[in-house]
Amino acid sequence: MDTIASLFSFITTPVSWVIVQFHSMYGKIFGPDTGWAWGLSIVSLVILIRICLIPLFVKQIKSTRAMQTLQPEMKKIQERYKSDKQRQSEEMMKLYKETGTNPLSSCLPILAQSPFFFALYHVLNGIATGSTIGVINDSLLASARKAHIFGAPLAAKFTDSSAKVESLGASLTDVRVVTAIMIVLMSASQFYTQRQLMTKNVDTTVKTPFMQQQKMLMYVFPVMFAVFGINFPVGVLVYWLTTNVWTMGQQMYVIHNNPTPGSKAQAAYLERLTKHVTSHGKTRKRSEKTIVKAIVAKGRDRNEFERKFINALNKAGLAAQTDGTVTKSESAAAVQSEDGTATTDAAAAPKRQQPKRQSKAQRQSGGAKAVGDSEPKTSLSKSDEPEDAKPSAAAKKAEPKPAGGTRSKAQSGQRKGPQRPKSPSKK
Repeated sequence: MDTIASLFSFITTPVSWVIVQFHSMYGKIFGPDTGWAWGLSIVSLVILIRICLIPLFVKQIKSTRAMQTLQPEMKKIQERYKSDKQRQSEEMMKLYKETGTNPLSSCLPILAQSPFFFALYHVLNGIATGSTIGVINDSLLASARKAHIFGAPLAAKFTDSSAKVESLGASLTDVRVVTAIMIVLMSASQFYTQRQLMTKNVDTTVKTPFMQQQKMLMYVFPVMFAVFGINFPVGVLVYWLTTNVWTMGQQMYVIHNNPTPGSKAQAAYLERLTKHVTSHGKTRKRSEKTIVKAIVAKGRDRNEFERKFINALNKAGLAAQTDGTVTKSESAAAVQSEDGTATTDAAAAPKRQQPKRQSKAQRQSGGAKAVGDSEPKTSLSKSDEPEDAKPSAAAKKAEPKPAGGTRSKAQSGQRKGPQRPKSPSKK
């Protein structure tokens, strides 16, 4: 481990300088030789590093989700070229290039932290051996060797001998108890972080080998921390426990506010968002607009939870827009009542009247007039009609009959127009 740590010696000076600056600040509050001053300096170093790594963490999330969406295509390539490994790798690289994904992006935060981790290990190892390193001079070295965290020296390890521990002013029992508790907490936090990712923030609609790998890592990483943790100094255990807690909190925030599509976390998030939007009638935060915009852009490719969200908005009289905003739907627009007041109840809108169905005789005679549309009545009665308007009996006799039968026959279902004469055999 010392050989590996020495490879990162170029960064030990900046790391030791940051620790000394935080130590000078906390030393004024808790005392320069206390474990609180040195322990909080290490915690502050972790927080500073993780804040700088937030852009990489965001990139890791995007890469992980992109890899999840590519799993079905990757599985097809593996099955198609299972006998040709070279062609399989070429098709995989082509798929990564076309989609702009990088499998190593999910490992970026861990890779970026490794130089700081090994540099801190190198600094603490120098404190344990009594050698100055970086900007830590003799006075700071003596102060660090006096610092104890819950009775365990900052540079002590679980595997140290009793003589070495006594030289640091502590007992072997205290060191092993403190380091064992910190190793258990470190492993438990890692297990909970990975389990939270698998149970809440994984697309359950796609069953791929990627999920099996994540399940395996959920058990492998805690075991690795437990095995290697017994060789870490107490200060390094403080560093690693702090970064695990930070990762767990950061992941909880992401799962709560930006879950993976198709996961249980997305179902819970969209349920909360539905209540929030329907109560306020709009999206208020930028993150909410981003989620709604992405759902609208999917169109028919929406998953079950996203369709439920859109349907819930429609039932509430709202419509999601392409820019992520939510407006009132046209189908539930306000309707002015007779007294001039407006109502948003969709039931209050006037219903479309269906035309009355006509009888067969009415359809054959040219159709009947609509209900309520009777012919206009004249103001003249029978008795008031002028005599010249009344047809005479001779005119009635001279009036030609319509060809093809009477009107009554046409109404009874007979064909209009001239009729074909019956055959002589039927007469």
